Amino acid sequence: MTEPDERTPRRAAVVVNPIKHTDVDLHSLAAKVCRGEGWEEPLWLETTKDDPGHGMARQAIAEGVDLVIAAGGDGTVRCVAEELAGTNVPLGLLPLGTGNLLARNLDIAVDDPEGALHAALSGTERKIDVVHITVDHAQKAHVFLVMAGLGFDAALMGDTRDDLKDKVGWLAYVDAGIRHLPGKPARTRITIDDGKPFLRRLRSVMGGNCGKIVGGLEIFPGAKIDDGLLEIMTVAPRGRFGWFAVVAELLRRGKSKDPSIEYFQCRSAEIQTYEPQDVEIDGDYLGKGTHLLMRVYPNSLRVRMPYGHKDPAVLVSPEP
Repeated sequence: MTEPDERTPRRAAVVVNPIKHTDVDLHSLAAKVCRGEGWEEPLWLETTKDDPGHGMARQAIAEGVDLVIAAGGDGTVRCVAEELAGTNVPLGLLPLGTGNLLARNLDIAVDDPEGALHAALSGTERKIDVVHITVDHAQKAHVFLVMAGLGFDAALMGDTRDDLKDKVGWLAYVDAGIRHLPGKPARTRITIDDGKPFLRRLRSVMGGNCGKIVGGLEIFPGAKIDDGLLEIMTVAPRGRFGWFAVVAELLRRGKSKDPSIEYFQCRSAEIQTYEPQDVEIDGDYLGKGTHLLMRVYPNSLRVRMPYGHKDPAVLVSPEP
């Protein structure tokens, strides 16, 4: 792809999930913001039930756009990023989902579509890591940008009611979480960076690329999205009140030695369970599986974000 110059107006593609309802006409807003920033009319591509964004992102790349904006939730962002990773085409975000976790970590407005579009078109650009994850030895790997999990967290994602998300937003996950608190731990074998495997009895294993979720809570304390490292967290509540210890440990940001949560930092991790467990990737429920292989690919995705000082818990260099 040739670099644009001042005589060649740039063009963005917007890959939008049409089921995400908003109070504004996003198509008209995107066209207006592009004109105001000196860009051409955007290429507008809607996802479908059969294709949540992969084909649209590939079409945008083939048409030579200078930027692809993912307009949707974390699932739409993940599918578009999977196609852009390793290319020279940057990703912009127009958050329309419930969690919008990547946008929150990068200080992209989740309730200001016009501000998010301006950040995508004229903000600063950084390179971030992506994590490739293979489920049950599949031939094709997925990509995640925020986190993936096996066990309790994935069951929560799979059982969250869409109608409740539309009404109360992220609080719908609390409803699902409470319903899945009871349960048995799974025998799990974990290998960190091709080291010696170790065994645990766990309710959940999660891999993280960045740490913050809704409300600013850090699931992976100190995780940075551009440090070339993968964070692993294991969850093993003990006894009737074990989940209280898990919550307390999260609030202490992993600073105690409570065995209900363990953290590991690595470049790759292999997770094997003896019985099928629920699996999720960036909030998308994938069904059940027994084997995950995760490997980080450093600085392989270009992302646009607003100018300004960033949370040092998210980026290695918090300055733009």
